[in-house]
Amino acid sequence: MRRWNLDALFRQSAKAIGCGLVRRGMSADAAGDVVQDAFVRLMTASTNDAQNARQDDRPEGYLAMVARNLALDAARRERIAPVTAVPPETLSLAADPEPSSERRLVDRQRLALAMAALDELPERTRRAFELNRMQGLTLAEVGRELGLSTSRAGALVKEAYAHLRRRTSAGA
Repeated sequence: MRRWNLDALFRQSAKAIGCGLVRRGMSADAAGDVVQDAFVRLMTASTNDAQNARQDDRPEGYLAMVARNLALDAARRERIAPVTAVPPETLSLAADPEPSSERRLVDRQRLALAMAALDELPERTRRAFELNRMQGLTLAEVGRELGLSTSRAGALVKEAYAHLRRRTSAGA
């Protein structure tokens, strides 16, 4: 079992390692990602590995070596396939804001199920649900509107939700 105190190690070393990566030309965000990945590697390193066993007494060195190797891998990946920022207006041209015809069909079917489930509810339960969820009234306001206590209005809305979930999941 490792005897490293990862919390203390993070507090001591993370900032220095990140700053070192930034000084070597890495962006602050990328350096932060590398530092986090290095700590994940450190936490999941095999205790049976002979090299790791030698590093047990000096986890800072092991962590720095892992971070350096991860940074080199990231730089290599960036050279092979550079990541470029795409302006939002270009992205909006690529994205289709309209749902697919399959999605529209499924949504219509689910809406029909929900409407049928609402129609099955007792009048007061359905009305409490509509006031709360569709008109945005608070439970206290729903209670006043229907002449109920706040807790009873909440119970009715909860019953409506449970019924809708049962009916829409059974039909899905």
